[in-house]
Amino acid sequence: MKKAFSLIIIALVAFALAACGGAKDDTADNAGEEGNKKLVVGASAVPHAEVLEAAKPLLEEKGIDLEVQVFQDYILPNVALRDKELDANYFQTPGYLELQMEENKDFDFVSVGGVHKEPIGIYSKEYKSLNDLPKGAKIIMSDSLSDHGRILPIFEKEGLIKLKEGVGANARVEDIIDNPKDLDFSTLIEAKLLASSFESGEGDAVVINTNYALEGGIDIGKYGIAFEGDDVVPANLVVVRSEDKDREEIKTLVEVLQSEEIKKFLQEKYQGAVIPGE
Repeated sequence: MKKAFSLIIIALVAFALAACGGAKDDTADNAGEEGNKKLVVGASAVPHAEVLEAAKPLLEEKGIDLEVQVFQDYILPNVALRDKELDANYFQTPGYLELQMEENKDFDFVSVGGVHKEPIGIYSKEYKSLNDLPKGAKIIMSDSLSDHGRILPIFEKEGLIKLKEGVGANARVEDIIDNPKDLDFSTLIEAKLLASSFESGEGDAVVINTNYALEGGIDIGKYGIAFEGDDVVPANLVVVRSEDKDREEIKTLVEVLQSEEIKKFLQEKYQGAVIPGE
């Protein structure tokens, strides 16, 4: 009897220890080294991930360990944020965020601040300006419609096309009402493929997002023939789930990314291709 009782006690103790060891600590996922808080942020490789790497030591001083997850496209960072695999992402502009939330009703996101600006550029190996483009020139653009409202006004400003009155940042190819040179805007590809398309010599001009131009090693000064004006370039945002917008760690992340130290990093690293936020 005593032996059976002892076995029962041992079994109960073992069960209790296993239960304690297997229980998930709700704070574990947010714990960094030496008691620091941990943040996981998704970003495009260039310049976003590089900016975050520069911010790491500044955040560590404030008790935050930053983990950067690099993405090669514009779709998965929002999916990962929705699925709580990330605490925040840093890659998108207001127009893209708005369009994504319209198309995906389960994206309950909010911007907590802008960090930098990247003027979209038009690149050509053969022509030195937009006005040099020949009749019927093939223009290759991103298939992201939110970019079109940034791209087409560049051509309009140079007098190559005319858009419907008032379309502004919502401009689409079908809003072109005058196109004297019959420029061909029908070739749309994924933004991440634009740099390789340019290097392959496709099209007469290729419109490339600055992050992909940098990542692709394109000589922006040599091949860029037109850019968005500094006054209209939208900011690249830090985006979080709405429920997390008031988290102290998120506020600290934005504070560091908007700091003078990071502005200096942007100026020195990218020499005008990436513009610090105001």
